[in-house]
Amino acid sequence: MIQAEQKKSLSPVWDPWDPWYTRSEKGRYELTSVEFTVTQLCNLRCEHCAVGEMLVQEEGTFLPVDRLIRRLDEVESLQTISITGGEPVLNPQVVRDMIRPLLRYARSRGLYTQINSNLTLPLSRYEDWIEDVDVLHISYNYRDAADFHRIAFEKNGRDVSPAAAEALFNRMVDNAKALSRAGVFVSAETLLSPFTAPYVAGMHRDVSEMGCRRHEVHPLYPSDFAKGMELISLDTYRNTILELLDKRDPSVWILFGTLPFYPCSDEAADRECWLRLHREKNVTVRHDPDGRNRLNINTFTGDVFVTDFGEVPSLGNVERDRLDAVFQRWLERPEAKRLHCFCPAARCTGPNILVADAYYSNWDFQQRQAGVILSSS
Repeated sequence: MIQAEQKKSLSPVWDPWDPWYTRSEKGRYELTSVEFTVTQLCNLRCEHCAVGEMLVQEEGTFLPVDRLIRRLDEVESLQTISITGGEPVLNPQVVRDMIRPLLRYARSRGLYTQINSNLTLPLSRYEDWIEDVDVLHISYNYRDAADFHRIAFEKNGRDVSPAAAEALFNRMVDNAKALSRAGVFVSAETLLSPFTAPYVAGMHRDVSEMGCRRHEVHPLYPSDFAKGMELISLDTYRNTILELLDKRDPSVWILFGTLPFYPCSDEAADRECWLRLHREKNVTVRHDPDGRNRLNINTFTGDVFVTDFGEVPSLGNVERDRLDAVFQRWLERPEAKRLHCFCPAARCTGPNILVADAYYSNWDFQQRQAGVILSSS
């Protein structure tokens, strides 16, 4: 096993999930992050879920965790492990036989860890392993319990009472506050949609009041349950994030992920937005990890993907393929070559595949030139 190294604290100047660091320092993309889909169970059926069509009512049989860890041991460049679902904490067997061994391995090797949870389960379900997690990632797309009731059970297929939904919503908020007070790095994500965009400043206040250290803001990904949802226009998106910057709590780190604006835009407003985001304190733009430094493993089939959602087919399988070999295979694919442009002067590594297809289907990113330059500072 590769020996652990001293870990730097997470901050706006160090986000190990961001592929920018490796690409800018080494001149190439490198596999530094592996994400595991450890369950296809979930107690919610959110309308915006990008993996909703893969959710099931009965858990399948996952691969032995030792087999997965052997593959991780082959990746010398590995820095982070992420755990997602479904709701990873819902099945105690998954926690015992998959999550905790992966977290122990990561701790022994000095890797950064993230787990994605809706945080609606009893607090005791988190307390005995949460100290091994660097980032507890939650979704927050609600103004109140009524919003939660509609959004979280939109695709449920059976009635859930408002009182039951309110109890889960309150538990999520209370859990976030309790874990934040205990020193857990809670990062809340909001997806910008026609419903959330008008209220994102209020949601940001809620995130701050829950004690979350970071608020992530992402586009709505048009995948699975969300495929039929309306995407907001780029003008609305830009105005929304500028309003958020004006009204934000400056003590909360805001991370704009898979941002649908680029320094090579023909629109002056987009270029000005890019500049402001890179000048604001405690604000970062995370470059898309999927395929630039991260692969996803389905722990039931062993299939390896460039992302846990979207339509790029499996690139390999852990039963027969090394992960670094799978990653190199992806870099040679036409999709990667089309999107993996790089502009160090503007600090840009190009678009997310879903965002590019949704908003910029007629752009050739490899032929565009940045219209802004960021200072070296």
